[in-house]
Amino acid sequence: MRSIWNGAISFGLVSIPIKLVNATENHAIHFRQIHLADGGRIRYRKVCELDEEEVSGGEIGKAYEDADGTMIPITDEDLAQLPLPTAKTIEIVAFVPADQIDPLQMDAAYYLSANGVPAAKPYTLLREALKRSNKVAVAKYALRGRERLGMLRVVDDVIAMHGLLWPDEIRAPEGVAPEGDVTVRDAELDLADALMDTLGEVDMDSLHDDYREAVEELIAAKASGEEVRPAESGEGGGGKVIDLIAALESSVRAAKKSRGEEDAAVDGEGDGGADEGDMAEVHPIRKTSSGASGKSSAKTSGSAAKTAKKTTHRTPTGKTVTRSGGSAAKKSAPKSTGTKKSTSTAKKSSGSGGSGGSGASGGRSAAKKTTAKKSASSGGTAKKTASSRKRASA
Repeated sequence: MRSIWNGAISFGLVSIPIKLVNATENHAIHFRQIHLADGGRIRYRKVCELDEEEVSGGEIGKAYEDADGTMIPITDEDLAQLPLPTAKTIEIVAFVPADQIDPLQMDAAYYLSANGVPAAKPYTLLREALKRSNKVAVAKYALRGRERLGMLRVVDDVIAMHGLLWPDEIRAPEGVAPEGDVTVRDAELDLADALMDTLGEVDMDSLHDDYREAVEELIAAKASGEEVRPAESGEGGGGKVIDLIAALESSVRAAKKSRGEEDAAVDGEGDGGADEGDMAEVHPIRKTSSGASGKSSAKTSGSAAKTAKKTTHRTPTGKTVTRSGGSAAKKSAPKSTGTKKSTSTAKKSSGSGGSGGSGASGGRSAAKKTTAKKSASSGGTAKKTASSRKRASA
């Protein structure tokens, strides 16, 4: 790697010759400005605004513009005469814990390489001292015409230096924090922790610039004359957050899905409860009076009973007999006493009549004879009652 600065590390009375090498590189794709009409490249020329003539680099110097617009020329000789002890030296001023360096101060990064064989021993000494102390070195150095602040630390087996901004170059974050009191609930913090755990760690070496790769593919396609199709745009993530809890839960589910994990229940979800679409419809219950229903059923049974009492038919002997059975009684009262008696009488008659059709006909004739005997006995009883009444009246 090509060095951009040569000097020495001043470590007390120890001087370590080093070369400064860029530790980073820029992979951004740069574009040129062209004339749209003919594709010609647009170039900038340095022109003096007084005589409007183009000037070369050797004719250009430095000047400081005062507040009133006056130009004060400053030459390289003027700057070289300034007392700058760090002009060619990285001067270590302190050793501090790494956490005392604010990351906001971090600037460009460099590797420090030992310049020559004699520098190997003091270089290794400083490197091992930094390793064992778990500290970083704060140093001053001069680069590109100005004094800068730096931090030296060990990366693998190399001493690296990070350029630091001066403390007065860090702006205070005034008016940046949200205004007013904002309360965060424990449930929201729990979901945020769950999202952090789900996302987990990442291998920093696996991260890459997707946009730069897409630009490279676009350039290659245009160079080969291929048709360039617009890329499918993903779902925008800049929408307004309406429900923070719902957004966190969705983020946890999406993170688990992207990692191939099963979707677990989050904050009470998936506990077997009914979803909104599974709710049964609820209908109002009509108010009914139990007393009224009892009365209506009682009236129905009473009217059925009256109808049963009024049912009459003639017997084979010519007498009119009132029966408590009948079709109306059967419909209104399934457990009618008359029905049971008729059924039992029929069973006895059929049992004595034998089997087959003759048995059935014998049962019917026996039932008729029984009914006739009952009618005759009732008629005899009526005659006896009438004769006794006549005697009493006599």
